Amino acid sequence: MKSVFTFLTALLFVTIAVAQAPRKVVADKIVGIVGDKIILKSDVYNDILDRQRRGEPVPENANCAIMEQILTLKALVLQAEKDSLQVGDDEIDALLDNQIRGFVQMYGSKEALEEIAGRTVYQIKEDFRQTFKERKLAERMRDKIVENIKITPQEVSAYFQKKDQKNLPYYESQVVIGQIVVNPKASRDLEKLTIDELNDFKKQVESGQQKFETLAKLYTQDPGSKENGGQYSINRTEKTWDPTWLSNAFRLKEGQVSPVFKSKFGYHIIQMVSRAGDDAIIRHILRVPSITDDEINEAVNKLDSVRAKLIAGTIAFGEAVARYSDDENSKFTGGYIQNQAGSTFLELSQLDKDLVEMLAKSGIKPGEYSKPTPYTDERGKKGVRIVYLKTRTEPHVENMKDDYDRLAKDALEVKKQHALEAWFASKIPAYYIMIDDEFKGCSTLSNWMQYASSGNK
Repeated sequence: MKSVFTFLTALLFVTIAVAQAPRKVVADKIVGIVGDKIILKSDVYNDILDRQRRGEPVPENANCAIMEQILTLKALVLQAEKDSLQVGDDEIDALLDNQIRGFVQMYGSKEALEEIAGRTVYQIKEDFRQTFKERKLAERMRDKIVENIKITPQEVSAYFQKKDQKNLPYYESQVVIGQIVVNPKASRDLEKLTIDELNDFKKQVESGQQKFETLAKLYTQDPGSKENGGQYSINRTEKTWDPTWLSNAFRLKEGQVSPVFKSKFGYHIIQMVSRAGDDAIIRHILRVPSITDDEINEAVNKLDSVRAKLIAGTIAFGEAVARYSDDENSKFTGGYIQNQAGSTFLELSQLDKDLVEMLAKSGIKPGEYSKPTPYTDERGKKGVRIVYLKTRTEPHVENMKDDYDRLAKDALEVKKQHALEAWFASKIPAYYIMIDDEFKGCSTLSNWMQYASSGNK
């Protein structure tokens, strides 16, 4: 049962694969039961067939791995129901809406998705409502099982000592970096120039002189949608979008172009392409007013005074981030930059190129603050920042001193895995288990088979 802790991610992929090719293609029968939860043959094999149709590699004994994941899911759901854990309808609706938006983005439109699926969006959602609910219940149950698991320094040390000391991983230089960012504001004259420019684009579209998507490809400063003619699939309830931007989008009728408006990213116009309730497909053009040297220098002077306070110790770094930084993401991390896995230990290749150059040129050491430095972010927006180099490791073989945090995290995951395995070992004998004979050759299902064959029914 070594896949217990990661089964939720794998099951998500199974769900997606089935959704992309939703018609049943396997003659169904019940191939497994956990308590009162049944597992159909199609639940296991449709994912394999979908992978083959897409030309993706299918691992040996994939049916065994998928069966184990689903048995695990059903057991957790069964216990979650016994423990009266709840998942709200609103939460499931949000997950389903997000999934549908992904498919609409993939296929280009709601109509294309419905044609490929052979069902309406409403029907697709209802078909997968129970699957999504079970997956969320299983996640809640897993979290409940491991919520009180902690790790001690002694356990971290023991975990490290058990590793093959002759084959420890080698790490390149890593840094832990925080930043305080100030985004200079453009002058009124340059803001007016940007507004006039967008108003001209709006007139060209409304008069039929130009297509909106053509202007977006030529002039938008949003790299995320430039090649796609400014297009996004959005939902009114999704919180990842700027609220002002979202509000302006949903005021529009199909084909209508919005007035020029301002968001935290710059100035926009939006065209509504199509809409179905809270879901919509839109196009937009973003223009960011130019920032002159005067605005840059003003931001540098502001951060100079912040840096002086940091060096004097009259303000802590986290407090300075909360009071002065315009970077919304770093405000939630105390100013520290994280990678996609949520780690603050970053290799230089994970930093933006301006930051790498600044570290090389400034020569700051761990515990020091850089001078305010102008830079341009990935969206082309200019800013000024102070960088705090908290720690920097040299290239090294893994060890307790340099890698304690990483080792502690890994050791904690292993401890949680053991807790889950112990939980299953205590619970499986109490469940009614049935597994079809076609899976009797699956060595990974030995624990399940033991109780399925021991007459625990």
